[in-house]
Amino acid sequence: MSLMSVLTRDEAQARARLLDVHRYEIALDLTRGDETFDSRTVIHFTVRGKKKAADTFVELKPAELRSVTLDGEPLDPGTLDGNRLTLKGLAPGTHELRVDTAMRYSRTGEGMHRFTDPTDGETYVYTQLFMDDVQRVFAAFDQPDLKAVFDLTVTAPEGWTVLANGITGRQDDGTWRAATTPPISTYLVAVAAGPWHSVRTEHRGLPFGIHCRRSLAPHLDTDADEILDITRALYDRYHAKFEEPYPFDSYDQAFVPEFNAGAMENPGLVTFRDEFVYRSAVTDTERQTRAMVIAHEMAHMWFGDLVTLKWWDDIWLNESFAEYMGYQTLTEASRFTDTWVDFGVARKAWGYDADQRPSTHPVAPENVDDTAAALLNFDGISYAKGASALRQLVAWLGEKDFLAGINAHFTRHRFGNATLADFIDNLAGATERDVHAWADAWLRTTGVDTLTPKVTRAADGTHTLTVDRTGSRPHHIAVGVYDRDPGDDHGHLTLRDRVELDLPQTIEQPIGKRPALLLLNDGDLTYAKIRFDPESAAAVTTHLSGLPDPLPRAVVWNALRDAVRDAELPATAYLDAARTHLPHESDLAIVQGVLTFATTQVADRYLTPEQRPAGLATLGSLCRDLIRRTEDGDNPGLRLTAVRHFIDVAAHPETIAAWLADGTVPGGPELDPELRWRVLGRLAVLGALDTATIDGELERDPSASGREGAARCRAALPEPEAKQAAWEAMFTTDDLSNYLFTATAQGFWQPEQADLLTEYVERYWADAVSLAARRGPAIAEAAGRWAFPVYAVAPETLELGERCLQDGEPIPALRRKLVDQLDDLARAQRVRDA
Repeated sequence: MSLMSVLTRDEAQARARLLDVHRYEIALDLTRGDETFDSRTVIHFTVRGKKKAADTFVELKPAELRSVTLDGEPLDPGTLDGNRLTLKGLAPGTHELRVDTAMRYSRTGEGMHRFTDPTDGETYVYTQLFMDDVQRVFAAFDQPDLKAVFDLTVTAPEGWTVLANGITGRQDDGTWRAATTPPISTYLVAVAAGPWHSVRTEHRGLPFGIHCRRSLAPHLDTDADEILDITRALYDRYHAKFEEPYPFDSYDQAFVPEFNAGAMENPGLVTFRDEFVYRSAVTDTERQTRAMVIAHEMAHMWFGDLVTLKWWDDIWLNESFAEYMGYQTLTEASRFTDTWVDFGVARKAWGYDADQRPSTHPVAPENVDDTAAALLNFDGISYAKGASALRQLVAWLGEKDFLAGINAHFTRHRFGNATLADFIDNLAGATERDVHAWADAWLRTTGVDTLTPKVTRAADGTHTLTVDRTGSRPHHIAVGVYDRDPGDDHGHLTLRDRVELDLPQTIEQPIGKRPALLLLNDGDLTYAKIRFDPESAAAVTTHLSGLPDPLPRAVVWNALRDAVRDAELPATAYLDAARTHLPHESDLAIVQGVLTFATTQVADRYLTPEQRPAGLATLGSLCRDLIRRTEDGDNPGLRLTAVRHFIDVAAHPETIAAWLADGTVPGGPELDPELRWRVLGRLAVLGALDTATIDGELERDPSASGREGAARCRAALPEPEAKQAAWEAMFTTDDLSNYLFTATAQGFWQPEQADLLTEYVERYWADAVSLAARRGPAIAEAAGRWAFPVYAVAPETLELGERCLQDGEPIPALRRKLVDQLDDLARAQRVRDA
């Protein structure tokens, strides 16, 4: 059998001109054992035209192709070439294709993923069919613009419940049947089967359900009211925004194990990673993140599911829209009213980083030639930069015209497919502004603009602001004009004025007397790097925590982060700012974001080995201050965040080992499973842990998360035998599931163990290339993201990486990750050199 073929845009367009696909009848049998399941597919389709016969192909990736018939005539299964079965000489008119296969279960989160819960031995399966993985489950004309209706039946073991895109019911013969779907794309078909624990309700006559594996039932029940209340509030708010009603017959949300993404927007059956069913303590910001993901996926029911892209070059239309709508609608519909702060600190930084790498691409790229290239665009640009662009568009256009445009879009393309041109035309029809020019400037360009203020003093003592712009995009921004509070000794700043500017149209802006701080992009409405004039930079150093609102503080922290990454601000200065201002910070998203960057980037990568101990000491001292600040119990989220990061930066084992022995941090919190494994992981890095202790903790917590914690700890042990065993598990045996691979990789590379790991830096490249070729894109992405030697900041590592890119022939998913990681490595080297 030849290699699997990726679908090209030209092939998809040719097939779309030839075919109308009407209906799929899919029968799955999940009772055939642990390795494979049976899949029988009937496809009803029409060949367009009147006279000429034509050839096309259907895609499938079977373990065994048993039989194929076309219009009742058998075809030779041996003609399957890779993942394509050619259909020759199709006359114009209607046809019926029947395909009978055995399909292989996945352990990598692709296709039909199978998972056995180590807690109770129960097994669950679910589909993730995104891009081109539907072919792992049933035969299909697999492209987004060949929508069809789907009839699904599933034979499942006794005691299982089957969930799907439509309402399901168990038939008299023991099979499960799902209601016929409206027209949807192949990649959106979904099945989740197993002995689910379910909480069901109705809202506005529509069945709602939330589902998880049985071992997580108590934790889901604890949060069920919160999850369902958020779901109902978002549903109602979207109906206030959108004229098209919710287009499917039910709304189920299944929290599934070992899920690669945050969630997937399958119509009527959204799947989430089941870490969102919290079994340990979490912060309110983490609850907000879960709520935002719920909001994001629900927005997809309209944008992505009701109206779907024609080809993968417009994936940003799905993701950027859902990202923007998720944050904005959650802000309007729930108690989480500061969601844009978290977006600014966490998500937006993801976009800025991606947009400055060699792999950057426009929000709306024009060169997505095939599905392999498309898969690489699910990044910070398609999500965070695209959402930022839409937020800027709404600020410039006005929400009324924006909603009018997207409602016209839904109406014109419901249950169909649309392009960027369609979307822009519909927006343009709702406004007098030149949306097409805006789209060219924002969606067809790459990189991050930089905005820098310049203050000029006039003879009369007044001042004028001009803004230097590096880049080409127009920006509608607010400028915060802040003064020191003369009666305040604590460094508070007061907002004198907030001025709205359009760049580059605004040449000069009078600002009166010289302010203490001029903050460009106050309110974070645009996507750009922000710099400070000298006086404002001095004010930031001493008064950052004195800014009255969290969103401007987030803008400042992002500016400092950018300056460190651009080697314009010493990494140690960022730590000093954190040490000075975080003890006074009230917004948890900012605390979490700053501590995460300070730990994982500044301390672990940007500081030299000689600087790192002092950096960890600074962070440890900061976390101790935050722990002391929260002794009264008023801010458990801040305390939990401080405890987590204190564990992560501990340079000596004594304190955290005592916490573990006592089962609690003095004054709380008690060490729940997440904190216990976190302590054990750090003790392993520090060489203060043995395998017997890891084994004992795994007996105490035999859950899936416990297995991951144990794998992480074993890989982190500073012993040659432990490193060799972890390496073989990752790169040789191919037995690890996607999650266990990631956990092992997370434990393996540690800055404290550089000497022990030297040989593996050289081994990584060939082993990663070979692994990715064997196990496919999901493991390739994990190998490039988690198993990469991120702490080996040295010219020699860059040379090895460049040689791999030149001679190693990594598959596209791994190549993209290596390009990004090497660029980050070179950036870290520049920061160190500076």
